[in-house]
Amino acid sequence: MGILIDADTRVIVQGITGAQARFDTESCLSYGTKVVAGVTPGRGGETVHGIPVFDTVQRAMQGRRVDASVIYVPAGMVRQAVLEAIEAGIKLLVVTAEYVPIHDVIEIVGIARKNGVRLVGCNTNGLISPGVGKLGGAGGPHPEQIYTPGRIGVVSRSGGMMAEIALALSAGGMGVSSSIAMGGDLITGLTMSDYLALFEEDDGTDAVVLFGEPGTDNETGVAALVAGGGIRKPVIALIAGEFQEKYPAGVSFGHAAAMITDNNKSATAKRRMLADAGVRVAAALDDIPEMIRGALGGRGQTPCGV
Repeated sequence: MGILIDADTRVIVQGITGAQARFDTESCLSYGTKVVAGVTPGRGGETVHGIPVFDTVQRAMQGRRVDASVIYVPAGMVRQAVLEAIEAGIKLLVVTAEYVPIHDVIEIVGIARKNGVRLVGCNTNGLISPGVGKLGGAGGPHPEQIYTPGRIGVVSRSGGMMAEIALALSAGGMGVSSSIAMGGDLITGLTMSDYLALFEEDDGTDAVVLFGEPGTDNETGVAALVAGGGIRKPVIALIAGEFQEKYPAGVSFGHAAAMITDNNKSATAKRRMLADAGVRVAAALDDIPEMIRGALGGRGQTPCGV
């Protein structure tokens, strides 16, 4: 079944008239996602790929059920867009922008949690439940070539590595229940542990693959959750970035938050910590399918529901 979205999820797109939003919205529509409206202030009355555009979220929601919003606005406008969506009662937000001011992120994440809103990102390229629907740019224009429906959950700090993991699973005869690019920023709406807990409750997921990197406390939270017995399903982790340990502390590579600020945040330390907690740590992408098979008692699985 997967997490966060299903075949009946109804979506609006804030900032739909922008180039990236147009491109991703067309891909989502082709994949079967129910995009019901778009929002761009001052552009009400227009259409994008046949989707009506409104000036505000409230107007877009009149006469429509809306479950989620994908937000494509400049970094400095994210706070306003998120607060507008929360005030309108939307419970799932996907924020694509990077370089959102940290004080804005702290505020919107706190308000989202207080209001029971699940915020994916910032700095995410989206999420996908293969064969069901997708939000954002996950999988590009041809997600069916990357994501095979199946029973393995994926949570990744990187959108590119999310796709690489899906391809490795497909090559190993497995598929994905849901895959989420959680975002590479220092602070994200939902943490890696939050996603892991959602997958634990999902009947359509047998095991979860995590992709992590140096920096942040995400893997620390995962280790505590697994070690404490909060997760019973097998968890496989791939942690990149060991090369950073050759450079001075505090230097970021790739994502802004991918930096070693203390020894516990290095790739080597995270691998050791996760392994000690009971997480299976993969050395390479190609190792993941066999590790899953071993964790599940040797049974393979491919199509969703088998």
